[in-house]
Amino acid sequence: MNLEGQFDKVLYRHDELRAQLASGDGIDSTTIVKLSKELAELDPVVEAVQAFRKAREDMIQASQMMADPDMKELAEEEFYALKEQLPELERNVAVMLLPKDEADEKNAILEVRAGTGGDEAALFAAELFRMYERYAGLQGWRFEVMDVNDTGIGGVKEASATITGRNVFARLKFESGVHRVQRVPATESQGRIHTSAATVAVLPEAEEVDIQIDEKDLRIDVYRSQGSGGQSVNTTDSACRVTHLPTGLAVACQQEKSQHKNKATAMKLLRARLYEREREAKDAVRAANRKSQVGSGDRSERIRTYNFPQGRVTDHRINLTLYKIDAVMSGDALDEVVGALTTADQAERLAEMQ
Repeated sequence: MNLEGQFDKVLYRHDELRAQLASGDGIDSTTIVKLSKELAELDPVVEAVQAFRKAREDMIQASQMMADPDMKELAEEEFYALKEQLPELERNVAVMLLPKDEADEKNAILEVRAGTGGDEAALFAAELFRMYERYAGLQGWRFEVMDVNDTGIGGVKEASATITGRNVFARLKFESGVHRVQRVPATESQGRIHTSAATVAVLPEAEEVDIQIDEKDLRIDVYRSQGSGGQSVNTTDSACRVTHLPTGLAVACQQEKSQHKNKATAMKLLRARLYEREREAKDAVRAANRKSQVGSGDRSERIRTYNFPQGRVTDHRINLTLYKIDAVMSGDALDEVVGALTTADQAERLAEMQ
């Protein structure tokens, strides 16, 4: 990766955009908005480039001043301080120049499903769902439950939510996969540790402009909502299942008492799943050539273990272990895991570009 060449391109494009917007010649309002957005995105990159180049120039000057006996001590101190700062300043710019995932700025749809382990798996799935809800609150994001299929004893077979806020998908996209729990269930009389699992999927929320769905490709089924234990939630056919015939994808929702609202929620989830399929298809070639340290986000991939007797959480993709399971489950320490995964992904992509 020729960083200096990339730096020059960024500075040139930044100057070009400022000149275009300043002149305004032949630019309509739509183009002005587009160019202004691009300029705003480049501003922090330009600042980072300038900070790096100034530090490098200051280090060269300090090196030259070290030849002066009267300035030597002060110049050496400045030289080594700048020499220590430069790699981090350079890395900051390099990270900013990494190709952007177009979905990073999108809101996300979270799906949590109980896996192997019966009632214990369902209880763990419910705890994971609450963990993400609390984490979203700590980040200042909005967490809206879309659908919950509960077991009646505090667990969930599956649950979904929309999470809205700044860079939600960018922060949560590495959470997709199998989450394993090891602990003694409350129903275990012998005190034996059981292993159960839940599956998490984080999908970028797709707008209608992202995914066009033809009504003739859909089959809509309505039925009566059912609560835990088979108890009727309401007496009308308000639950809705939407099947996308070309792909066979089916989405059901029964959370609301309104059939119209349930259909709208199901359509939102279907659109997200179709959008994710498109993203996966586009990434297939790149993924085949890249052994990802962080992982593909495949729902069948075991990514993390929550061991309650030992009080630890281990993310297997980056060999990170935190002995603070309560803080992770409360959402307070989850950002440590999320941040480490993001850093690992950036490091891997930077290495690929060398």
